[in-house]
Amino acid sequence: MTECNGRTLGFPGIKSREVVARFDGGTITSDAGGLLLRQAEGATGIVRRFAECFTDHRDPELIEHTVEALVGQRVYGLALGYEDLNDHDELRGDPLLAVLVGKGDPSGQDRVRARDRGKALAGKSTLNRLELTPVRANERSRYKKITVNRRAVEEVFLAVFLEAHPTPPERIVLDLDATDDPLYGHQSGRFFHGYYMNYCYLPLYIFAGEHLLCARLRPSDRDGSTGSVGELDRIVAAIRRRWPEVLIVIRGDSGFCREPIMVWAETNGVDYVLGLAKNERLKRELAGALAEAKAEHERTGQAARVFADFAYQTLDSWSRPRRVIGKAEYLDKGENPRFVVTSLSDDEFDARTVYEDEYCARGEMENRIKEQQLHLFADRTSAATMRANQLRLWFSSVAYALMLALRRLGLAGTELAHATCQTIRLKLLKLGAHIRVTCRKVWIALAESYPYRRLFHQVHENLRRLAPWRLRR
Repeated sequence: MTECNGRTLGFPGIKSREVVARFDGGTITSDAGGLLLRQAEGATGIVRRFAECFTDHRDPELIEHTVEALVGQRVYGLALGYEDLNDHDELRGDPLLAVLVGKGDPSGQDRVRARDRGKALAGKSTLNRLELTPVRANERSRYKKITVNRRAVEEVFLAVFLEAHPTPPERIVLDLDATDDPLYGHQSGRFFHGYYMNYCYLPLYIFAGEHLLCARLRPSDRDGSTGSVGELDRIVAAIRRRWPEVLIVIRGDSGFCREPIMVWAETNGVDYVLGLAKNERLKRELAGALAEAKAEHERTGQAARVFADFAYQTLDSWSRPRRVIGKAEYLDKGENPRFVVTSLSDDEFDARTVYEDEYCARGEMENRIKEQQLHLFADRTSAATMRANQLRLWFSSVAYALMLALRRLGLAGTELAHATCQTIRLKLLKLGAHIRVTCRKVWIALAESYPYRRLFHQVHENLRRLAPWRLRR
């Protein structure tokens, strides 16, 4: 049987040898791969620029943790898999995380109060000041005095995207989507959503490829497209200031097939490919193609697709006729008609290309949303106020942007070049190391048995060439 006492843990033996364990290995971290995240930050400045969006009204003579350190602690914690503020009461003693946020003494021996010595980082009660500061807080406020400029945060995501392209792209596709963020408390803005059948928020996401451009938290008592025109107007204006000639296409499911969005796109020279909810009039337009698909299915026994291309206008909600593509698909279970409306010309894009190559590619954006929600904890919106939960969504979004930078810049040309955040975390960031702090150096002894040593060296070299600093020898 397994035995243990206050110092030794006993485990089942192997042949003639006992297996015992103790927590006496010294200062060891399990997250040494986070050093690569800091290199990615050095090459991009994502965390630094996000921190600059906050205004600190605290007395600088009375603080030990700068806003940049607090923001960095939260972002790096999420990237390394620590989803809750409560986790930081234990993490505050990890010298590796202190290195990531730039603490001068990662051992924490320079802390002012004796009770804090050995803990270089902030605990949850200090970190939550970022989230719980009231909107109009100032230097006269009593406790929580760190405000955030919401517009500046939104500009950070755009700047990171623009800088990721050293040459202007020929074409940019902006994917829009709304998703449910389930709630289990009584947060402000909490409503029941009939489609998702739960109480939730309804955040709006906009991606350009893998790059997150907008993560806006909204109550769920509104249409899924609410606010889209304003966000698109802001994003497209910024892109065109940088690249006036670039072609822009917006893409979304039928929840974004709304007259204001299409009119805005047509007015501003932006193309669109949007899902269109089926109705009886549309089905009648597709009847001939469905009959053809059914005949092909009966002849071959395989799924059959036939596409139709026609002009269509709703009875009262659309201001003009528009090009609609109908997919007449017949499966073993029966017919499966689908429709999209588009401004793309039939001279350049035939019906099959519009549906299969242009519209269906939006599924990749859904994978990015799942990646952020499941692996970077975008759904941890359990604070009482919308402001605090929006900040939590932004922390997750910045962690995603940092992980994307690591994947895009550090992992290019490796077997993990297209890996998910979770795979990158498990294979690259979760790395054991012994840490020793001396007067002049922080010595990090990485695990010799680490199975991805060659990959780690390659990523380090890729990022070293990009980082603005020069490592001392």
